[in-house]
Amino acid sequence: MNQNPDDLRNLGIPPEFFEARQLSRCEEASHLVFVELGADGREHFLAPAAAQAWKTMQAAAKAEGLPLLIVSAFRSIDRQAQIIRRKLAQGLSLDEILQVSAPPGFSEHHTGLAIDIGTPESQALETGFAQTAAFAWLCRHAGESGFRMSYPENNPAGFLYEPWHWCFVAGSANAQDL
Repeated sequence: MNQNPDDLRNLGIPPEFFEARQLSRCEEASHLVFVELGADGREHFLAPAAAQAWKTMQAAAKAEGLPLLIVSAFRSIDRQAQIIRRKLAQGLSLDEILQVSAPPGFSEHHTGLAIDIGTPESQALETGFAQTAAFAWLCRHAGESGFRMSYPENNPAGFLYEPWHWCFVAGSANAQDL
């Protein structure tokens, strides 16, 4: 589904926001495969090439005693809009929300190539993940499977540091869309 610019305005996101933050539109993946069931019972899906790369990387980490888990994977444009609406309803300002959540139509999660990674012993989606052995392992080895950390400290997209967010960019035709 393509994001209607009026929908973004209805969320209060002005058109100039995207240029200022250097954000690119992300199309929803058209083909996804089931990857794993999350600890919360949610099913996680990725584009086929990203799913295979994830399984390879996850197995390599596990062989070194580091269990990696998916916290979040594919997310539709509609789901992204729901997340922003929920945060607005909770009283967060749009500026606060857009430091940690991409606007609908601009999240790498739409592509089926992005994953938020966690471990059993770390708090999900917290910067403390950067202090884990799993994160150190990812920094050394994720590139071997075609993954890169999208939002390091002081990233040009203006998102807060997300050491847990990794995107598959190598070996996939879908990666051309990023």
